[in-house]
Amino acid sequence: MGLIYALNGLYFAAFLFLTSLGLSIILGVMGILNLAHGSLYAIGGFVAAYFIGMMTGSPAVLMLVTAAAAAMVLAGAVGLVMETTLLKPMYKRPLEYQLLITFGILMLIEDLIKLVFGGESRYASAPFDAMGSIEITGHTYPVYFLFVMGITALAGLFIWWLMAKTKLGIMLRAIEMDRDMAQAMGIPMRRLTVVAFVLGAALAGLGGALVVPTTPAVLGMGMDVLIMAFIVVVIGGLGSLKGTLVGSLLVGLTRSFTVAFYAELEMPLLFMIAVLILVVKPEGLFGQK
Repeated sequence: MGLIYALNGLYFAAFLFLTSLGLSIILGVMGILNLAHGSLYAIGGFVAAYFIGMMTGSPAVLMLVTAAAAAMVLAGAVGLVMETTLLKPMYKRPLEYQLLITFGILMLIEDLIKLVFGGESRYASAPFDAMGSIEITGHTYPVYFLFVMGITALAGLFIWWLMAKTKLGIMLRAIEMDRDMAQAMGIPMRRLTVVAFVLGAALAGLGGALVVPTTPAVLGMGMDVLIMAFIVVVIGGLGSLKGTLVGSLLVGLTRSFTVAFYAELEMPLLFMIAVLILVVKPEGLFGQK
């Protein structure tokens, strides 16, 4: 049974990793504390649920790929509009202005989701049902959970390649490490900050798209995952791919075993871990000082 709990933790860590990685990129490159990041996750969930509902009867993988692609594109487009119209004037303002504007954007997007998709929950379990289950240590386990882990692993490898092996990634990491020096070296700051925000928004949309076959898309679904994503970033360290991965695994596994044995301790235990890491290593496990 412990193996099943561990696999459940890895599944939760998978879509949390995608959402947290997007948040970490935006925070690291732009220095924006984006409270509206959870609403981009919610957009991905609602868009994916809509497309899966439209494609019921199609092969499961085709439904998921189409829904995930649509969710990433729309979440990225919303992120682009958000950054270029609402957040751009906030970069040189104090932190409280950023918090207020991004919280306002969160409320605005929630209302827009309600306007477009209605206030009712949207279910999209067709891919989950179509993939069936396999037997692991005498227990049935959904194939969809393993599929999500595989997709997340591929996405993580792609982001690693993008950030470590391409000119774009090197410039983004340079901005994250020292903005003034990066600007002095002629790196196109404005263009790259837009790229970073759109990339982070698209990752949040992908995370939301992958979760709706097991959890209905509901209003406010982005708030819980936003809190978890902040915990992951605190644990792993700002802008660190390795830190985001380790933080997601720690949060996912802790949550799975805690819910299984003593559900009331789920959030207090996660916050306790985050506080302890802040005390011992304020920059996070793999963050830069």
